[in-house]
Amino acid sequence: MDAATGRVLLAATPLGRPDDASARLREALATAPVIAAEDTRRLRRLCADLDVTPSGRVISFFDANEASRVPQLVEALLDGDDVLVVTDAGMPSVSDPGYRLVVAAIEAGVSVTSLPGPSAVTTALAVSGLPVDRFCFEGFLPRKGGERRAALAPLAAERRTLVFFEAPHRLAAMLTDLVAVFGAERRAAVCRELTKTYEEIRRGPLGELAEWSAGDVRGEITLVVAGADAAEAPDSADLAAEVAAREGAGETRKDAIAAVARHRNVPKRVVFDAVVMAKRA
Repeated sequence: MDAATGRVLLAATPLGRPDDASARLREALATAPVIAAEDTRRLRRLCADLDVTPSGRVISFFDANEASRVPQLVEALLDGDDVLVVTDAGMPSVSDPGYRLVVAAIEAGVSVTSLPGPSAVTTALAVSGLPVDRFCFEGFLPRKGGERRAALAPLAAERRTLVFFEAPHRLAAMLTDLVAVFGAERRAAVCRELTKTYEEIRRGPLGELAEWSAGDVRGEITLVVAGADAAEAPDSADLAAEVAAREGAGETRKDAIAAVARHRNVPKRVVFDAVVMAKRA
């Protein structure tokens, strides 16, 4: 790295309570030459709450202008300025602006580092009461019901705990689709307004949560869903063996995969992947 270049500083901001801000975040907000903020109004409010006055340039940096802002920010980095990236809450680039700048900075030979802190993903996992030793983060799923169910189908047999973000006005539809794809008894936790005054954690089977969500649910939502248990997630080797047996009996591979998927109640993609894995073994 060229010592004359600046650094990208990905700074985690509080999920709700300003006093969760780290000392490093306070210092960076006061001293960074450039601050790329998802919402400049929220940034000003956070700085006021922390009694911090930014000394650098503040640039808006949100989904709609992220791609067009990256060249300007890379130029500032190459001129030697640090660029502090902050989003509305949590860690930049995790379902928030920041990823494109990270990639561009790395390609330009610029250092990228983090000011660690709050994350809705890990906070929700910790309080969910569901297994946290292995998990996967799926972020926001498609807004349209058909596309959302199609995205959920390959996850039905996932053994790891799943974490999603969802808008409050789509929560009921999301939970209804989860019931349809995962079953009403799968355990889950709806984490609403994490760390804020009206924080609420609703835990229970998906069916019960879907009924509850039919009411007026507001606030930031992080949804944690238990992974499939052994009965719900057939062993890959067993799936591949069943496909091979059907092929041996004269079925085409395509028909065999479809038949096994129906028989085991798993998405065809899961069966296909099992067959591919078996051939590589």
